[in-house]
Amino acid sequence: MQLTLDIPERFVQGQTQSQLSQQIKLYAGLLMFQSGQLSRGGVCEFAEVDIYDFLAACKRHHINAMDTTADAIENDVLRFQQRQFV
Repeated sequence: MQLTLDIPERFVQGQTQSQLSQQIKLYAGLLMFQSGQLSRGGVCEFAEVDIYDFLAACKRHHINAMDTTADAIENDVLRFQQRQFV
C-alpha cells in the first residue's frame, strides 16, 4: 500500500524523502507497539528494521520493549524462523 503525505518543507530539512519515510514508519510502529497494536516483530516488519534497530529506537524514546507476554515472544520467534527459511 502506498500512502501520500503533504509535509511542509520546514519539517524536512536535511533529510531525503527515503530517510523521512523510514523515520515516519518507525515512529508510527513505535506508537502502535506502545498501544498494543503491534508486537516487536510486527514493528520490525512494518517499519522495515531489524530487531536491533527497533530495540535501539525503544531505548532512545524510553519505551519498554521487554514488557511482553510469552505468547508475543513465541510469535516473534516463529515469524523470524519463517522469514529465514522462505
